[in-house]
Amino acid sequence: MTALRMGAERGDPVLRMQGITKRFGSVTANEDISFSLHKGEVIALLGENGAGKTTLMNILFGQYLADEGMVEAFGKPLPAGAPRAALDAGVGMVHQHFTLADNLTVWENIALGTQGLGAFSLRPARVKDKIRDLSARFHLSVDPDARVGALTVGERQRVEILKALYREAKVLILDEPTAVLTPQETDALFATLREAISMGLSIVFISHKLHEVMAIAHRVLVLRHGRLVAERGIGDTSAEELASIMVGGEVRAPDVPAMPAGPALLTLSKASAGVLQDVNLSLNAGQITGIAGVSGNGQGALSDLISGVLSLQSGEMQIAGQTPAQWDARTAIAHGVGRIPEDRHKTGTIADFDLTENAILETYQTDFARAGWMDWTKARRHTEHLIQTYDVRCPGPDTRIRLLSGGNMQKLILGRVLEENPQIIVANQPVRGLDIGAVNYVHARLAAARESGSAILLISEDLDEIMKLSDKIHVISEGRLSPAFQRGALTVAELGKWMAGQGFAHAS
Repeated sequence: MTALRMGAERGDPVLRMQGITKRFGSVTANEDISFSLHKGEVIALLGENGAGKTTLMNILFGQYLADEGMVEAFGKPLPAGAPRAALDAGVGMVHQHFTLADNLTVWENIALGTQGLGAFSLRPARVKDKIRDLSARFHLSVDPDARVGALTVGERQRVEILKALYREAKVLILDEPTAVLTPQETDALFATLREAISMGLSIVFISHKLHEVMAIAHRVLVLRHGRLVAERGIGDTSAEELASIMVGGEVRAPDVPAMPAGPALLTLSKASAGVLQDVNLSLNAGQITGIAGVSGNGQGALSDLISGVLSLQSGEMQIAGQTPAQWDARTAIAHGVGRIPEDRHKTGTIADFDLTENAILETYQTDFARAGWMDWTKARRHTEHLIQTYDVRCPGPDTRIRLLSGGNMQKLILGRVLEENPQIIVANQPVRGLDIGAVNYVHARLAAARESGSAILLISEDLDEIMKLSDKIHVISEGRLSPAFQRGALTVAELGKWMAGQGFAHAS
């Protein structure tokens, strides 16, 4: 990945935040934070999950009201709590979780908010021409007439960026822009940013991926517990130093040595379901089985099949040597299958439920109900235990889960699964969007579950994660599963060839 090293123009700042403080009840999310951004500059905003990064950007964009402090764009104060004022001033924001209407086309999503879709002055042909021009100029290939619901994750992000560029944004806030992208999509995004920066766009880049920060930023600001604790020029620091500043101490990845296979706890034989084709898979006690592949090649279907969300169309599944009479989500849970889903917002939690309700979603009938009545006292005690054990940073168990950072949501889901001591764990992108400390924590908990005898299916688009944790590795491509490779048997380049489908012809 090519580093972006075009010197930012100094002069007057295009953006300034001064003395920003924001409290949510007894929790101080931001405390007396000040910084400025200049034309053509990229500032990276680093911090652990829950450090206050997204809150600060929501204040900048007018979605939250600061309790103290002020925001200026291009030398003029921005009215507090007014997203329209931020947009009009040339500030655009691409949220970590996209804000697009699936039932509308690309051009309709982009035009929405600039003027009503029924506005007399709206001319679809002009809108589409402008989108095509921006697409060509910034290498953001997308069909203006495509339905957003049919787009890939990478294409949806292009639409979000085009929305900001269409409104002539001069400052772009990117909140975890690569969290759901493949490496190829990330490279394409960075090429786009390189083009935009050369044209004078200024960027605030929020990420947990330190190698990306080192490649793209001119300066780095580090938040910890809501306070700005460090500022570094990118040439004066290292990924190791930034990680240490983020967590307030030395960062050590867990040692996860390879383990021999125990008995098979789940097997698939010539299994087909959804896009899956004749899949053979064995999940063994005391082992982590890694699934490597480019997004959209059947990982979701494999996860859903083992979790009981997707039905088997042909082939056979066995649990501990037995073929279950039926297979659905309830049966999977009863057979000791725990699921860490890929999308913590859409399928992992219910946004308007509090932490307690989310913590017992899959076990309330068996663990917290008695004679048809819910034991909420027991449920809250259980949730408080999860909060403390898994370091979920929140005001308390009655907090709506939508108010938590993505990393803290993930910790609650992890605790919800692991506290049940499942025999089989389906971990689909378990560290997506997490800071380095939380990544190491999740990896350590998965390793501990493996040592206690669980069989773990680890699905990840991060090859480093797959190769570091997995005892054996399969590659998935177009719904087909490769043979199992023991850890260290293939290089990254060789795995990449399988991911591109090149190895399957020789294996068939």
